[in-house]
Amino acid sequence: MAEILKQFESKIDSIYLIPAGGGKFEVKLNDQLVYSKLETGRHVEQGELVRIIGEIL
Repeated sequence: MAEILKQFESKIDSIYLIPAGGGKFEVKLNDQLVYSKLETGRHVEQGELVRIIGEIL
């Protein structure tokens, strides 16, 4: 999370962390799903979210 804030601080209005069970870890950007642990079957790797978000922004 800190990596995302550091990289995109000027472009982010808010970030929400919503607890969920069942191994769910999803990241949405402007209501668009950009990463899902349930879909990929694995947890996000270091730097992966920064790359994905950077490509979208």
